[in-house]
Amino acid sequence: MKRREGFTVIEIIVAILVVVVGIVIFFSSQAEVQATTRDTSRKTSINAAYYALENSFYKQHNYYPQSIDSKTLPVIDPGLFKDPAGIAIDQPHSTLHYKAIDCDTAGECHSYELRATLEREADFVKNSIHS
Repeated sequence: MKRREGFTVIEIIVAILVVVVGIVIFFSSQAEVQATTRDTSRKTSINAAYYALENSFYKQHNYYPQSIDSKTLPVIDPGLFKDPAGIAIDQPHSTLHYKAIDCDTAGECHSYELRATLEREADFVKNSIHS
């Protein structure tokens, strides 16, 4: 009986399938990690704005602003006013939102809602302490 060297077609197909499954799992896991990282970035931005509004702006003015940016909250890194795609808070298609509530004609608001639209979880929401 003659012995042949090399791989059979079935062995090659199985090896290719194993490699393809490994690649699919790798890229799927990588996409999940990247989405989680973007969600964490959004939560960080909302938390920074929340603490700046409560511990800096409100204590100084005794009201909340109608909108937030690096001028109204200079204590925050300006990069935190943009979502992971680089879109500024409250701009079209942004995943970061600030909603002033119960504002008077002078632009002084009694409360607010900060919201981040997340990819892997429900929306992350922070509401004003004072109302």
